[in-house]
Amino acid sequence: MDNRYDILQLLRHVADGSATPEEALSQLKRAPFEDLGYAKVDLHRGVRQGAAEVIYGAGKTPEQIAGIAAAMGERGCQNILITRLSPEAAKLVAETVPLDYHPVPRVAIAYPGERRELGHIVVATGGTSDLPVAEEAALTAQVLGNRVTRLYDVGVAGLHRLLANLEPLMSARCIVAVAGMEGALASVIGGLVDCPVIAVPTSVGYGASFGGLSALLAMLNSCSSGCSVVNIDNGFGAGYLAGMINQMEGLE
Repeated sequence: MDNRYDILQLLRHVADGSATPEEALSQLKRAPFEDLGYAKVDLHRGVRQGAAEVIYGAGKTPEQIAGIAAAMGERGCQNILITRLSPEAAKLVAETVPLDYHPVPRVAIAYPGERRELGHIVVATGGTSDLPVAEEAALTAQVLGNRVTRLYDVGVAGLHRLLANLEPLMSARCIVAVAGMEGALASVIGGLVDCPVIAVPTSVGYGASFGGLSALLAMLNSCSSGCSVVNIDNGFGAGYLAGMINQMEGLE
């Protein structure tokens, strides 16, 4: 059992008599994690949190990444997210694991399969240079079963570009605002919409941006209510949180 839906289906089978309690117990008592020596793969992450474990690719060898993904795939996991995966490593992992690789955000999806598209999340960027972080957020949200609209290069230097897209902004359940430089995009969007805004500062900018620190501080000091902030360049964290917010209504 790798997610709550599978367990619920199993319990329904027991209730309608198509599975015995002993059969259900046999499936449920399988180890909650698999020890590969170099990693302890959390096979019950989906049961506890609703989404399978995400593999952070940076710092791992291609063999380690492939081994973790394979262990999850053997237990029936699909759409396994691998973040910060270099093109070179992706090529090697793809030799043994089914892989859908996206080079701009350096994100891969192992064992790709069908996905839900619930609700509506908007991912907006200040500029084209923010695309790698924004795509990491957008793909993360999509893999977790959310419908995503991308609004790229709508920064405050040309505010009319943002205002020309009010309809998708107003219909969103959550918005991820990705921006470097002075990070003003999140505050502007936060002043227009009635849904949560997740601000993502990026390391894009000239010398005094201090690698994204100026955008981070500006977003933390936003005067718009309902804005939260994740770490510099943390598109994954923003996409994951946006997905949880978006799907909360469906869980009630």
